[in-house]
Amino acid sequence: MVFVHLPVTPGLDTLSAPPGRVLDVGTGTGAVARLVASRVPDAQIEGVDVSERMIDEARRLTDSPRVHFQVADAQKLPFPDGIFDLVTLGNMIPFFDELGRVTAPGGHVLIAYSAGVETPIYVPPERLRAGLVRAGFEEFAELSAGRGTVVLATKR
Repeated sequence: MVFVHLPVTPGLDTLSAPPGRVLDVGTGTGAVARLVASRVPDAQIEGVDVSERMIDEARRLTDSPRVHFQVADAQKLPFPDGIFDLVTLGNMIPFFDELGRVTAPGGHVLIAYSAGVETPIYVPPERLRAGLVRAGFEEFAELSAGRGTVVLATKR
């Protein structure tokens, strides 16, 4: 689980301003949501996962009143358009249309893979960039930390 954190931290470090509202898609046990909460003390964070068992575990492991979890499908997120300043995905398939829909203009999406190309669910940077451009993102940064990689993009 610790590898999920590695590429997220450099991505957070490159943000020009701390996000106020954060969505962690495919949150699993909530590790990335908790990491963001520890790094961005004023953020309100929502974690979603399709697995009820994972959400139960995330709730059990999290004691911050700023972090909430719910069962939701990443292909059809239960949030209004443009509500999040930052959307994170750790080892998760990106559903580009939904990422574009829920990210606020000027907001960011951070897609991290804990083991780079060896991550079981991995999308190459060129494919990420193409999908994100179609969804309204620009200003890409590709970062690495240990074996992990991250793509950070800004919503137009």
